[in-house]
Amino acid sequence: MLTRSDDLEILLTVVDCGGFSAAADALDIQVARVSRAVSKVEKQLGVSILNRTTRRVELTDEGRQFVEAVRIGLQQMQQAEEELIARGELPQGRLRVDAASPFVFHQLVPLMQGFNQAYPDIQLELTSNEGFVDLLEKKTDVAIRIGLLTDSTLHARPLGKSLLYIVASPEYLSRRGFPRQVSEINSHDTIGFSGPKVLNQWPIKGFEAITPTFASSNGETVRQLVLAGNGIACLSGFMVKKDLEEGRLVPLLEPEKLINTGREQINAVFYRSSSVAKRISAFIDFIQPKLSL
Repeated sequence: MLTRSDDLEILLTVVDCGGFSAAADALDIQVARVSRAVSKVEKQLGVSILNRTTRRVELTDEGRQFVEAVRIGLQQMQQAEEELIARGELPQGRLRVDAASPFVFHQLVPLMQGFNQAYPDIQLELTSNEGFVDLLEKKTDVAIRIGLLTDSTLHARPLGKSLLYIVASPEYLSRRGFPRQVSEINSHDTIGFSGPKVLNQWPIKGFEAITPTFASSNGETVRQLVLAGNGIACLSGFMVKKDLEEGRLVPLLEPEKLINTGREQINAVFYRSSSVAKRISAFIDFIQPKLSL
């Protein structure tokens, strides 16, 4: 027959308090209840756990080993219960997140293992769309949007700002030359976007929108074209910061670059009345401090 955990807890209290009366006072129960619990444990084990004297109780050798094991076991039980309760409070269910593919590749994917460990009961779905998606139409819970926001019906959580960089590969620059002035860009191959047009308006003083030599709707494709030495492009730091740090790309015309154009803003957007608000908050709170923008 297994010993009940509450009897074991009473036994530990007797040991820690040094006596039956002190244990009864600490637990706010009768001394007789304490005595019965200890006697029950000893009877079930068939050994004496305590040596009782007129002044205090002391553990027998067998009792000392037993109490040490019980203390560890009860602590493990308590920890397991706390973890189970906490697990029940964690958000759970499906969460659909949409972002442009470069943001997914460079920012979200590296964080997903940690997110899954922190929130194992959230089933995350990542989708990539290069334009702004209709959250209701695409059944999306939260979207990461880059640039100025226009939809006032959505709630937004700012994730930070990602500076824009005019970049080219060392191989391209060694072959075609290093543009020192804004006007020199017109004699270079440029890589841009097939839409929207605002993405081809580079943040440089006195510079109009480019007509790209190569164009793509996908930012990661633009990045790969630049890395392969096909020309100069304007890309967000969240996708090229590591390329710049490791020398795969070179920043150009930094003194002429404009900042705070609105395109640097990155927000997570969702509907205020969303039934998955707890999941959304968990996701945003997890990724925001870990993003490398």
